[in-house]
Amino acid sequence: MAILTKEEARALMLKTLSYSKADECEVNLTGNDSGNIRYARNAVSTSGRISQNSLVVSSAYGKKSGVATINEFDDASLEKVVRRSEELAQLAPENPEYVSVLGPQTYAEAINYIPATAAITPKFRADAVAQSLQITKENKAIGAGFWEDNNGFSAMMNSKGLFAYNASTNVNFSITVRTEDGKGSGYATRGYNDVTKLDTRIATQIATEKAVKSATAKAIEPGKYTVILEPAAVAVLLERIFFGLDARQADEGRSFLSMAGGKTKLGEKLVDERVNIYSDPLDPDLPTSTWNGDGRPQEKTIWIEKGVVKNLSYSRYWAAKKEVKAVPGPDSAIMQGGTKSLMELIAGTKKGILVTRLYYIRDVDPQSLLLTGLTRDGTFYIENGKIQYPVKNFRFNESPVIMLNNLEEIGITERTVSEESNNNYLLPALKVRDFTFTSLSDAV
Repeated sequence: MAILTKEEARALMLKTLSYSKADECEVNLTGNDSGNIRYARNAVSTSGRISQNSLVVSSAYGKKSGVATINEFDDASLEKVVRRSEELAQLAPENPEYVSVLGPQTYAEAINYIPATAAITPKFRADAVAQSLQITKENKAIGAGFWEDNNGFSAMMNSKGLFAYNASTNVNFSITVRTEDGKGSGYATRGYNDVTKLDTRIATQIATEKAVKSATAKAIEPGKYTVILEPAAVAVLLERIFFGLDARQADEGRSFLSMAGGKTKLGEKLVDERVNIYSDPLDPDLPTSTWNGDGRPQEKTIWIEKGVVKNLSYSRYWAAKKEVKAVPGPDSAIMQGGTKSLMELIAGTKKGILVTRLYYIRDVDPQSLLLTGLTRDGTFYIENGKIQYPVKNFRFNESPVIMLNNLEEIGITERTVSEESNNNYLLPALKVRDFTFTSLSDAV
């Protein structure tokens, strides 16, 4: 029962709302069918399928609200969950920031559901992983990877007549390859709404080549280097900017977008003028839902244009307080790219370091967005436009804001997956000067 059609979801939520006696009631309904395969040491270790539904009822009396959740949808259970949410609301203290639910909204037709992905079978999944394992075995390497596909929906309805529905599909694949002696490691990740765009063989071949080439890594001194960050490495840094585009945090002085005197950097130049970042739920290469969690429409939004902060996200409460439009935060983000491929960026580099991946990212200073973490799974020294040899991994201390002010070149935009959040983005490889490596790491 996991995936309900738009009309099935509407009927179920209408029935749920019919039991409500509260001043306001909102119902959120989600369902998901997902399948996965995990493998290590060139052999599948687990495979599985999860099918689940959840219905969440939020009832309000004035500014007092209560929430209850259930996954049984017979009439008695639906009435029970509504009654429970009302009981909790009556017991709750008033929420001074409570905002009344929205009335009916108009949404664009989403494009993030692909039938081919929804139709993935266990055999299809197994065959794709078998193709990956064939590459590692042929190269006498050892592969470990994870495949997960999702077919899901979300729906929302409230007592003021709002109704929203979105069906979506997604498939993520990641592969780590080690040499048999354990001295070399490579990595690749791919994510799409449309499974026909995913080729596990190509991704595995890239990871395998990195593993083989990185087996003889040399130690070089840490310091400031020109680096070329592949999109997967860019993602884990830039998403800290994406997550931080919140007006309230900036207004209250808790953000890298805060300024002295209660001012913010909205309208200020933050980074290099070549940086353009936006979100668009109808982008054909990165489609998302056309409505957000509280029912507001998601529209194309420019966040940074020519280096200038053009918009911040506002909750409905904070927007009313500031008397501005309530702009929802992005479900995903796109950075406008250039025209050069990764190999062309390398060819134009006199001296530098190629970074495949960054991981174990931690905050050092939220005010400057200073982060620390480690390189991993393929780090290489570049000289005179060519990769000369692999180097041992580094710990870095760097702020993505400073990084975007030290841009040398921007590569072609590609769809990638963040290892930290599992979110999908459209991001380019970046060539950056004076990237700070603070120490060596013994990790492969």
